[in-house]
Amino acid sequence: MLKKPDRKIILEDGQEYYGLGFGAEKETILEIVFNTSMTGYQEILSDPSYTDQAVVMTYPLIGNYGMAEEDYETDTPTIGALVVHEYNDEPSNFRSVSSLGQVMEKYGIAGVSGVDTRKLNRSIRDFGSRKALITSADLPLEEGLKKLSLYTPSRDAVSRVSCKEPRAFPAVDEKLHVAAIDCGMKWNIVRSLNALGCRVTVVPWNTSADAIRSLKPDGIFISNGPGDPADVPETIGTVRSLIGFRPMFGICLGHQIISLAYGAKTYKLKFGHRGGNHPVKNLETGKIEITSQNHSYAVDPESLKGIPLRATHINLLDGTVEGACCEEDRVFSVQYHPESAPGPQDSRYLFERFIRMMEEDADHAEKN
Repeated sequence: MLKKPDRKIILEDGQEYYGLGFGAEKETILEIVFNTSMTGYQEILSDPSYTDQAVVMTYPLIGNYGMAEEDYETDTPTIGALVVHEYNDEPSNFRSVSSLGQVMEKYGIAGVSGVDTRKLNRSIRDFGSRKALITSADLPLEEGLKKLSLYTPSRDAVSRVSCKEPRAFPAVDEKLHVAAIDCGMKWNIVRSLNALGCRVTVVPWNTSADAIRSLKPDGIFISNGPGDPADVPETIGTVRSLIGFRPMFGICLGHQIISLAYGAKTYKLKFGHRGGNHPVKNLETGKIEITSQNHSYAVDPESLKGIPLRATHINLLDGTVEGACCEEDRVFSVQYHPESAPGPQDSRYLFERFIRMMEEDADHAEKN
């Protein structure tokens, strides 16, 4: 016997989508987006970049392999909500320690299942990401639209998800020291750096350039994170002051922040890039990389003209800038996620490039 819908999603253009609630039972207003990944819902759920967003999964079955302790990307998930076609509350996986719904309830994350996600995702694709209200199925449409019209999105997402105090992550075979500016960093980035012999000191998003210099790092890393890069002028200013000090590497929001620090511009995409199969061309090698992505904003390619940065990667779906570098300053960045959790791991060369830059910088310092 089919259950009667008890939850619904109201979009700001008046569209309604009915379903069944799971996770936390709460009313919330969010930006609605979609993700095309076939696996990795735990990494998506725990990626801080999804703060204040309702993520619609295009893959129909979600929750079937449960939640594993080792696969979280942050200590406290801050995603706004998860919308799925079919939710499985009885996972089958020897690594699973809880169901997806239990974790969502624990962290106050709303869920809606039984939704026609094909129709909803086409709407996002055709009309773009927009505000959405997740609420009770019996709330009148007019009342829901009024709530949406009065809602103003917050612009402090990075400060909410960044660490509050510096944190140290030692490596087993320590060779180098990286200072990582946390704008909402995924833990697999730290794991990737640790695996290559880097001790990582993670610092809050608004840490000053002088404070970072005092750590005496071999390299600077700027992380991924949620929202509009223009919302963190403090981080942009810090990065601008650190250019040329040590080799610098940025991922996702970090890529945008580095570009803004050089004087480039960013803009918001219609519905963003979210999935594990985005084709990206490396302009330096001519090779095509299949990448994992999650972002709403992109760097304006025209704004790179006349500044030291140059594009190194482009997205083959829409031509957006996927990477940039300045050899003289020993700075480079990519828009996608080379740590790839979930996703392919063909982009390890970017971390290795960062390691080589730091080693060469250290050798040069010793000789002089």
